[in-house]
Amino acid sequence: MNSPPAKKRVVLLGATGSIGENTLRVLAAHPDKLELVAIAAHSKWEKLAAIARQFHVPHVGVFDDAAFAAARAQPAAFPPGTRLVGGLAGLVELAQLPAADTVLVAVVGTTGLEPALAALAAGKDLALASKEILVLAGKFVLAAAKKSGAKLLPVDSEHNAVFQCLEGHPHAGVRRIVLTASGGAFRDWPAARLAHVTPADALKHPNWSMGPKITVDSATLANKGLELIEAQCLFGLRPEQCTAVIHPQSIVHCLVEFNDGAMLAQLCPPSMTFPIQHALLHPARAPGVDAALDFTKLLGLEFRPIDDTRFPLLRLARATMHAGGVAPAVYNAANEIAVAAFLAEKIPFLAIPAVVEHTLAALPNFEPTDLAAVLATDTDARRLARLHLAHV
Repeated sequence: MNSPPAKKRVVLLGATGSIGENTLRVLAAHPDKLELVAIAAHSKWEKLAAIARQFHVPHVGVFDDAAFAAARAQPAAFPPGTRLVGGLAGLVELAQLPAADTVLVAVVGTTGLEPALAALAAGKDLALASKEILVLAGKFVLAAAKKSGAKLLPVDSEHNAVFQCLEGHPHAGVRRIVLTASGGAFRDWPAARLAHVTPADALKHPNWSMGPKITVDSATLANKGLELIEAQCLFGLRPEQCTAVIHPQSIVHCLVEFNDGAMLAQLCPPSMTFPIQHALLHPARAPGVDAALDFTKLLGLEFRPIDDTRFPLLRLARATMHAGGVAPAVYNAANEIAVAAFLAEKIPFLAIPAVVEHTLAALPNFEPTDLAAVLATDTDARRLARLHLAHV
């Protein structure tokens, strides 16, 4: 008699954000296939404690020092025997847990880079939701995966879609990939209104429920720019093979065109549970958490070309793809600083691309030979972007 397949044991870094919440929904739907062995977040330790109780998680990490101290002062909030770890070292430790099979990194920004590399070095499959990691240090992440033989599984909806469409197809047969963009909160606004938008306006995404930074990035299309950079790295493509279109319905997540002109597309509703489940269960399939598309109801699919003058951050992303080197890292760092300033109401919405363009022009580009050089450039880009905020 055949024994049932073993559960995949999952470490979830970024458990309290929107990706984390959707991952928990997937885990709850498949307790026979997936087991949560460790969780971590930046500072919401009470929420981590609740997750630990619900899923009986033995290892918990808190990145922020003050929040870690608060969590340690309340051991009764966690299940008996819970092991608490803190800071970046704690996240790295969880990423290498011997008990883990897959590490899902959903940490905002570049904090997840070291844990991601640690997971790959330890031979853990890496489910990657933080696109900044590949933008910042893609060649080092790919080298770590190749060295250990671990799988790199994209969780971002567009890259997961490309991954699904490319499976079983020779790389040489691919002409181009087309990522789809919702267009964000202002896709139908007249250009003149963009000078007066507020952070509250930008956070009203028409299709997706996401964190503040990525929602603003959707409105500027910086998010799509980062995704194009990531796709070039992840799938070994030339810059000109990576394109994007606006697709307001967010149902088609990518199109892959082959040399014979045929295209494959991946479709599903705009819920992150679909790519998360695919990455965690790969190569297996199982019933989904959310309802699938219903073609008995009226369903329209619309595609529009992207106007680079309206979305200059996409133009700048393409330029960094051609430039290579540390240019993508500079783009990412400057955009993070600019978006944070916009959300804090320190700069207007239309100043975000100006900060990024200035920072790209101010720093010399070069091909990094080690991770330290990339991290130093990231620091320099953030410093220069902050200095430029006063002039926009």
